Order: sequence, then C-alpha cells, then structure tokens
Amino acid sequence: MKEILAELESRRETARLGGGQRRIDAQHSKGKLTARERIEILLDEGSFEEFDMFKQHRCTDFGMDEQHIPGDGVVTGWGTVNGRTVYVFSKDFTVFGGSLSETHAEKITKLQDMALRNRAPIIGLFDAGGARIQEGVAALGGYGEVFARNVQASGVIPQISLIMGPCAGGDVYSPAMTDFIFMVRDTSYMFVTGPDVVKTVTNETVTAEQLGGASIHTTKSSIADGAFDNDVEALLEMRRLIDFLPMNNMADVPEIETHDEADRIDMSLDSLIPDNPNKPYDMKELVLKTVDEGDFYEIQPSFAANIITGFGRIEGRTVGIIANQPMVLAGVLDSDASRKAARFVRFCDCFSIPIVTFVDVPGFLPGTAQEYGGLIKHGAKLLFAYSEATVPKVTVITRKAYGGAYDVMSSKHIRGDINYAWPTAEIAVMGAKGAVEILYRSELSDKEKIAKRTKDYEDRFANPFVAAERGYIDDVIRPHSTRRRVSKALALLRSKQVETPWKKHDNIPL
Repeated sequence: MKEILAELESRRETARLGGGQRRIDAQHSKGKLTARERIEILLDEGSFEEFDMFKQHRCTDFGMDEQHIPGDGVVTGWGTVNGRTVYVFSKDFTVFGGSLSETHAEKITKLQDMALRNRAPIIGLFDAGGARIQEGVAALGGYGEVFARNVQASGVIPQISLIMGPCAGGDVYSPAMTDFIFMVRDTSYMFVTGPDVVKTVTNETVTAEQLGGASIHTTKSSIADGAFDNDVEALLEMRRLIDFLPMNNMADVPEIETHDEADRIDMSLDSLIPDNPNKPYDMKELVLKTVDEGDFYEIQPSFAANIITGFGRIEGRTVGIIANQPMVLAGVLDSDASRKAARFVRFCDCFSIPIVTFVDVPGFLPGTAQEYGGLIKHGAKLLFAYSEATVPKVTVITRKAYGGAYDVMSSKHIRGDINYAWPTAEIAVMGAKGAVEILYRSELSDKEKIAKRTKDYEDRFANPFVAAERGYIDDVIRPHSTRRRVSKALALLRSKQVETPWKKHDNIPL
C-alpha cells in the first residue's frame, strides 16, 4: 500500500507541474501566474477539489502519441468563495499553449454540466492559443459542445470569464456567451483572427494589443466589462463580484450584514444639483451615497461612460444600479449607452436582482452617425429590456427627463414600480428653449417675447408636478432622503410577483 500511495503522490506531483518548471518560469517571466496559482487566489484557502487531474489526450497524429501531459492543458474543479460554491476551470498555457483538444473540452463540459445540475456559478480563466491544430475537427467539435452548454446555462447560473492571456479563434466565443468578461491589462488579448492573418487578408499592420487588448475591448468594442492591472487584482475582484451575485436564477439575492442604517439621510445631496440646469454634476456621488457603505461594483466603467451600471447593496441585499451620468455627454442616451444598460438590465432580471435607476437624461443623441449606426434599434433594446423586466424597479428622477428617453429610463409607463422625483426634476418633451423655438417660431425675432415664453414654459413644465398630477410620479421626495425612500420601496417590493403571457421566448431587437 505504501508503494501505491507513493505512486499516487508522484503522479499528482507530475500533474501539478503541468508543462514543467521551465514553462512555469516562462509564464512567471511574462508577469502571469500559472493555472493552479490563479485558482489558489480565486478560491477560499484549501477549498479546491480538482477533477480529471490525470486525463490525457487521445491524439496520435503529428507525433502527439509521444507527448502526454496529465490534465491536458486545463485544470477543473470546484471550491468556495467566501463559503459559497463555485465551479472553476483554468486553462494552463504551460501545456500545449493551453490549446483545446477533444479531451480538454470534455473536462470543461463535464464541469459545465455539474455546475448546471447543482445550480452554482462557473468561472473560466482563459490563457490559451485556440484549438489544438493536431486534432483538427475533433477540437472544433469540442468547442461546439462547450458553446452549447454556455447557452443552456445562460440565465440559469452566473457565468464569468476572466481573460488572463491570449484568447483567440474559437476560444473567444465561449466567453462571449457568458455574463461577464474581464481582462488583464498588457498580458491578455482577444480576437477571432490574429495580427498575421489580418495582415495577409486585409493588409493591415496591427499588434495583438491594438487588435484585441484590454484597452480596445473596454473602451471601443464593449466586449470586456472591466480590466485590471495584474492577475492578483483581477482574481480578488472576481471574489468581490461573486459576493454580489445569486447562486442561480431560483436563489434569492445575497444578503450580508451591514452597519449602514437604511434610514440614513445625507444632507449634502440637497446641493448636488447645480443652479444652472446646463451645468454637469457627478451622478456617481448620488450612487455612492445611496448604497450601503459606498460599496459599488461598476460594470463597464470605461465604455459609454454617459451611463453608469453596476452592483451595490441596500440593507445588505444586492441591487443593480443604472444611472445617467451628466458628466459625460450630458448623460444623453446613445447607441453604446443603450446597449450597455440593456444588457445589464437583462442580467439583473435573469437573476431576480432589483433595479434602481437614477435619471438625468436630456434625450437621445442626435446626428447622422447615431442614426446610421442604428440608434433606433439600440435604443429599443433598452426600452425592451426595462419593459420585460419583472424584478422590482425603483426610479428616481433627479433633473432632466426629456422626450422618449424619459419613457425608456424605467418610467411608470413601462412598468416601473415606484417612481420618485426630486423637486429639481424637469419632465417634459424637451427643454424650454427648444420647445419655445418650435411653438413660437413666428416670434423668434422678438427676444423679449421669446424670453418670456421660455420663462412661462419653464414654470409650467420644468418641474415634476405635472407628471405627479397624473400619477406618473409616485412622490416628489427631498434629495437627502433618497436612500431612506429607496430602501423602503425595495422592502415593499420584496414579494412582488408578475404574471406574463406564455411565450417560447421574446424577440428582442438585437
């Protein structure tokens, strides 16, 4: 028995070394951790239970029958994050460059099936060069199996992808179908075809970073939801994110103890809105002063910054926050902001996370670039997402809520549950100046008369009371009481239930 146990330990040690010490040193020299080191940081100490440590590929072509490394380039298993179960797979770049083979895919799909059966989140750590060329269509079939399970799990369990090295070719599509993608700056990149292929086909000369680095995917393409400076920061931030998320679509939102009183008031909010209606202010200040202990996990902070999305807690329970940001493009809705917010709303609705919306929106961004780029359909995505969401929805209008953008931003008309406004709210078809120029076009030459008309329009419509008179606003609240009122509204809505007509699925305007 002693010899058998020694043999077992020897095999385990070989598997833990992956591609060997030389390749591990090469990984470290690039500023990257190994697959197992990443799992150790992500999960609670000593909680990782590994599966298929000894699994090997079955390929015999191109000399592969002489190259067998236990684990076959991916480490899979489960553990806990702050005591809550998560499944994790971590691609090992030291083994065949982390490339996906048929058996490599089998390890991942086995884990996906277990995560779905047991209704727990799954986190994928990507650091790989794509499909294993030596296996040809067998590798491609493995990708397809992984993709199908991504779709099956969508909306049932949270799926998170963390790109910690190369992620190219077929490898990019699995992360693309998960709920969140995060990257590591300078060491990770994602693209369907690499720089060499791009140069051959299109004659463009571009580096891997310029083609698919974290800076591109967090600011231009919106593929990634965030980026971090190194592996350790990225993994610790994943632990923080998991704390906000339910285990599955049937579980309640996480609830943690908080010492931040639900009825806390903040008098500084009474002076947040500038006297000049065209002067910006930082909506993030309101968000931070409303959520528990100023703890806000922002999603896609570098993309479409004219709208803020992220997770916070109120009375210890997770809420999704969406807020127009007057500091960027005056908080206007454009194609990018609409898509960003719509996807976030739909995630929250999938997992029964209540949504709190802070509104200061002057309308949709005009111009040929927006219209040619499909603003109508992109704006409709946000409208659709809010309208179909059945979770508790609490809305606070702080200043402008003009035109169709008023409707879109979780208004009472698209099934907002509790809709509040600050006394500074202006709910109208458009701003006073634009409205007067249309209504009194014949008087434009008379500046005094136009000034009076503008003042009359402001007095009549630049306030929340016309909407309140019609029941579109449930109450006009004092800014300093925002947290208290939102907390009470969310408590009221905890048992909310909505009956919707049966459908196979909806047809959101993609």
